[in-house]
Amino acid sequence: MNGAESLVATLVEQDVDICFANPGTSEMHFLAALGGNPGMRSVLCLFEGVATGAADGWYRMKDKPASTLLHLGPGLANGLANIHNAKRASSGMVNVVGEHSASHLKYDPPLTSDIEGLARPLSHWVRRAESADSIAWDTAQAVAKASEHPGQIATLILPGDTSWQRTDSERVLPASVESRRKTPSAARIEHVARVLRSGEPTLIILANKATRGEALERAGQVAAATGAQLGSQFFTARIERGAGHVPIARIPYAVPLAQAFLKDFKHIVTVETSEPVAFFAYPDKPSLLKAEGTLVHPLVEEDEDSELAFEMLLEALGATGTAPRLQARIETPVPTGALNPTSIAHALAAALPEHCIVVDESLTTGRESMNLTMGARPHDLINNMGGSIGYSTPVATGAALACPDRRVFCMVGDGSAMYTIQSLWTQARENLNVTTIIFANNSYAILKAEYANMGAGTPGERALSMIDIDNPRIDWLAMAKSMGVPGVAVETAEDFYKAMNDSVREPGPRLIEVRL
Repeated sequence: MNGAESLVATLVEQDVDICFANPGTSEMHFLAALGGNPGMRSVLCLFEGVATGAADGWYRMKDKPASTLLHLGPGLANGLANIHNAKRASSGMVNVVGEHSASHLKYDPPLTSDIEGLARPLSHWVRRAESADSIAWDTAQAVAKASEHPGQIATLILPGDTSWQRTDSERVLPASVESRRKTPSAARIEHVARVLRSGEPTLIILANKATRGEALERAGQVAAATGAQLGSQFFTARIERGAGHVPIARIPYAVPLAQAFLKDFKHIVTVETSEPVAFFAYPDKPSLLKAEGTLVHPLVEEDEDSELAFEMLLEALGATGTAPRLQARIETPVPTGALNPTSIAHALAAALPEHCIVVDESLTTGRESMNLTMGARPHDLINNMGGSIGYSTPVATGAALACPDRRVFCMVGDGSAMYTIQSLWTQARENLNVTTIIFANNSYAILKAEYANMGAGTPGERALSMIDIDNPRIDWLAMAKSMGVPGVAVETAEDFYKAMNDSVREPGPRLIEVRL
């Protein structure tokens, strides 16, 4: 086999069985190897930011890394925004970045760039494959790194000659090491137990693996036993929520609202996260959101086992038999009339089907949605951890591939959607069960709010023209149709509810334009 075939075979053997690809000339042998290995699924993406975002969505639902194929330094650069978002969400991925052959690099061809320099700030592990004989070892190490807890970004640079050269030697792999989460400190557990036994108002902030599964249930037991409140940062990688799940309060995004939410807590306990921080710096507003005098106590560091930590904490509290409080189902009436954040949230609460996945990048329109959908049918919620917009449609694509039996609802503002709208084409090509909801207010509405928050004064006509996108108005239905996705526009709350219900009746992608 050649080096590329060795790389793909090793990926498959290490349980990385999907590649989100945007190939170029230097990666043709790798492309052939992807197509020649029946254990590998290849998914074509029309922009590298879609490939890296889809790998993020795959990890969030599978808890195992996907691979990407990116074309040289510029291809990697196109994918970096969503690699940033994935890194902030602790998602693991293996990026394979093509490179010129060593003999060609010395002539400084046009696509030459410092790939290591581009990759390193957003990668936990970077390596250039030196030969076809060693590439299996490099690949196995990349997968091992990406599979750690928390998930890591591994970038493997693949020179063209390393890809096409033959290797007759037996593939040598590093010894397999099971990735284990670290055990939390017993002293730290006992300290937090003392805090909770004090009876003083305490908020336990959950993140990463603690917002789902057994860890969330154990956290619910702790809350029920002690009276502590469970919360999350405004953005969370993935939460299991809705009826039957342990409810988690969301710290508001806006600084004054977050301060009001946090002001009465004497203690904040952090689990796989840090204390609440404002998303941006604002004149005359604090960066740290807790009240003066509030004490912060780490319970679980980001590389530790949350489920085990809560089991230890329950033992320390003598509360192992406590039942968690679970969210009751709230039957929300189907709303009617005008579309606004509240009626949109009510339509979502009424329409979301059981065990769907919601990818949220609704920004201004959806900020009220989460509190009003707490009692919806059980579902998973995915947020943007890194703040670089254009994440949701790719992440929804990866989530739908990871969970083909579940409908994915992607909620996105029109400004954000334009960054990676190519995702619709991949969704149509792969016949993915994704309902994309475009909130079309024809502006970067979030920037209008932030303009005021920053104290920049009253925007003039020229300033406003830089955050309005209504001239020309984007034709979302035509765009969706051009990429093979049926679409419908709605202007009332009842029509929005109906469109959501209709979208799940047939397999495949759908688009709903919510005209605001």
